[in-house]
Amino acid sequence: MQKELTAKEAAHAKAVREMFAGIARRYDLLNHVLSLNIDRRWRRRVSGALREILEDPTARVLDVACGTGDLSIELQSGSKAQVYGTDFCRPMLMIAAEKSAGETSPIHYLEGDAMRLPFADSEFDALTIAFGLRNLANVTDGLTELRRILKPRGKLAVLEFSAPIVPGFGRLFNFYFAHVLPRIGGAVSGSRGAYEYLPDSVSKFPNQKKLAEMIEATGFDNVSYQNLTGGIAALHLANKL
Repeated sequence: MQKELTAKEAAHAKAVREMFAGIARRYDLLNHVLSLNIDRRWRRRVSGALREILEDPTARVLDVACGTGDLSIELQSGSKAQVYGTDFCRPMLMIAAEKSAGETSPIHYLEGDAMRLPFADSEFDALTIAFGLRNLANVTDGLTELRRILKPRGKLAVLEFSAPIVPGFGRLFNFYFAHVLPRIGGAVSGSRGAYEYLPDSVSKFPNQKKLAEMIEATGFDNVSYQNLTGGIAALHLANKL
């Protein structure tokens, strides 16, 4: 059963939606430039972790908070499964559809809020959410909603920024994130606020171990995580109980 959003949660969702709508056309460029294209490698790790499911022609895989579709497209590449993407920001979703147009195996994109997904219970064999979980107004409720639409024993893959584990690297990364990234992102996108929001949201998000505990507490098992690029990001994997 879906939980109603509180007024505070609804206001948060509205602010995040409007922020991403404002930077949609510059989003891909800045993602790749500001990450030195490392984000592409991270998405390949997600598709690799789901390879067995993606090779099943009867499987259905959903990319939640898909944004402009980079992970959805990566999942679809060489896949036999049917891939879907959903996001609550229509300008981002329109770009995703444009990028996927003409593909022989089309990705089905649907507008929807990750907190209240427009899908039936136990509908998907695998779910992904990349750099979207920390944007939710309530992470625990968001995980519960993901669990709802996942089939029993279905697989969840969460790609998210995390806590660097290399000594000394965390301080350098945090300086870049807090001071350099907002200036470049603001200059190119015209919205410095969006790129000030990014480090702020990351700093408030649970680290690798805490997120694994939250996922397990929500009704998943076989929870594991892989640190990527020294812990700048982490890929959490789990199965629905």
